[in-house]
Amino acid sequence: MSDYHIAKRRFVEGVWEGIVTRKRADSPAPKIEVTHQGRPLADVTVTDDPDGRHWDLTVPVPANALGDGAQVFLITDAASGDLLDSFAIVAGEVLADDLHAEMQLLREELDMLKRAFRRHCLGTG
Repeated sequence: MSDYHIAKRRFVEGVWEGIVTRKRADSPAPKIEVTHQGRPLADVTVTDDPDGRHWDLTVPVPANALGDGAQVFLITDAASGDLLDSFAIVAGEVLADDLHAEMQLLREELDMLKRAFRRHCLGTG
């Protein structure tokens, strides 16, 4: 289980912003990875907040990641591989309901679990 928790601050002008807090006082600075369709996004930043108790996370959403349907972004602890949060952007034709976005999120999470399981099997085999 990850030592970190993420809370969304806002999503404005194509940038998703959140706050990363540590669950344990001795946890080091987090290593955060954000993926879309299994590929990591560039320009994700984690910066110290002046109060020293949390970090500010910014995720610029690239234009090439947008298109018709639901686009799901997974935010993970790069050190442990744990899923910390996710967000979806729905664009283009109106979807019948949010079920499509939920299905896409489940597919992305299943792919992440399969990769983690394979790494585990290689490491223990």
